[in-house]
Amino acid sequence: MKKVITYGTFDLLHYGHIRLLQRAKEMGDYLIVGLSTDKFNELQKHKESYNNFAERKYILEAIRYVDEVIPEQDWNQKIADIQKYDISLFVMGSDWQGKFDFLKPYCQVTYLSRTPGISTTKIKNDLK
Repeated sequence: MKKVITYGTFDLLHYGHIRLLQRAKEMGDYLIVGLSTDKFNELQKHKESYNNFAERKYILEAIRYVDEVIPEQDWNQKIADIQKYDISLFVMGSDWQGKFDFLKPYCQVTYLSRTPGISTTKIKNDLK
């Protein structure tokens, strides 16, 4: 079984997120999403989510492409997650291009192009 993992906050879920999850799932048999915890967002990412971790997890688990959601508690857990879950492929959006190449000794790393015209930042700015 080919396992794929991706990470993110997935707040104010939009069609760009869904497309990323769909494309990631199409690249393997089982998709795990590392979901940023509220504490991680606050202390390390310096951002606040509209929806809390439990709400975002509930939403992600309802998406047919997502097989499992795990908490992302810090930047440094990715290697341990790859080993623990026997991951074959790490996937992130192209806005992270090159930032996770250090994972290549552990699994394949792929950056998928972003969906044009949509982002959580854009939604927040449009609502202001």
